[in-house]
Amino acid sequence: MNTLVLCLTIFFARITDVTLGSLRIIFLGKEKSFLAFCFGFLEIFIWFMIAKNALAKGDNWWIVLAYCFGYAVGTYIGSLISQHFIKGTLGVQIVTSSRDDEMIHSLRKSGYAVSAIDIRGRDKNSSKYMLFLEINKKRFDSLRYLVKELDPTAFVVVNDTKYVQNGYFK
Repeated sequence: MNTLVLCLTIFFARITDVTLGSLRIIFLGKEKSFLAFCFGFLEIFIWFMIAKNALAKGDNWWIVLAYCFGYAVGTYIGSLISQHFIKGTLGVQIVTSSRDDEMIHSLRKSGYAVSAIDIRGRDKNSSKYMLFLEINKKRFDSLRYLVKELDPTAFVVVNDTKYVQNGYFK
């Protein structure tokens, strides 16, 4: 029974410390250094306490499996938290397959702020638009489906944005 308790303790502690590690990385990317510092301290404190127990009984495969599964579940939970609870914005650039004012109109009608510039693709005779959008992360899937519906061959590039000043967000 002692091994079962140790396995469960290691499993849940690894979930906690790896989830904290995911949050630490997210906060570093968002330039929230103090929160990253706090999460980093807790992450390593928990890891150290658990690692010393796991290494002391490292010849037991149940403990090794609990350690590994805890890490994997913690990674999964950290990614879920980052997707659903951490607000952020994305910079989206869309290169249309042809110059289409209707696409810009449809995107704006759907509530997206769109800036457009004329560009030429590989073929110098082709006229295209490059559209610039700054959106909330939660709206990305609906934007992606709308763009695919409007221009299935559009070239789309998405980047995390660290800072936004002014502009229009619905």
